[in-house]
Amino acid sequence: MCRKLAVLPNACLERAKELKACVGSFLQKQDWRWLCCAYKLRKLTLEECLRWKESFEKLLSSQYGLYAFRAFLMSEFSEENIAFYLACEDYRNTKCIAKLSAKAQRIYNEFIGREAPREVKNTRHTQINVKSPTPKCFDLAQYRIYILMEKDCYPRFLRSTTYRDLLSQAGR
Repeated sequence: MCRKLAVLPNACLERAKELKACVGSFLQKQDWRWLCCAYKLRKLTLEECLRWKESFEKLLSSQYGLYAFRAFLMSEFSEENIAFYLACEDYRNTKCIAKLSAKAQRIYNEFIGREAPREVKNTRHTQINVKSPTPKCFDLAQYRIYILMEKDCYPRFLRSTTYRDLLSQAGR
């Protein structure tokens, strides 16, 4: 499928990205509803929500914290960073060495390549590493994206109405 996309004119690819953005707002609304349902099922506590404020690591280590953060990023049309971070986590946790090459290529095609639909900032070093993948070939790029999210997206999330609404719901 990706090879077929490469032959399309850039105008078509740009239109596809615009459509993705339009659909993204719909998906975000659906995700937010799911998060609210999860809150009702699990009784997300105010303490857990406040724990997310302590550090970015605590937010990511919470299943619902991660879900809320991802829904927030989707609402801002910038979820490619967390998607890349999670894809790298999955890659790093891969036990079967034989699967590394295919996973590395998928990450490259989706996030790093020149025509990547969800491109993230990366280094030439990462592009070279993908040619002969190792369990640590994305570590530097993943770390840089983590720092970017910690310094930029995470503070915006904590100031967002998304987070404040969730605090309000959990406090009831």
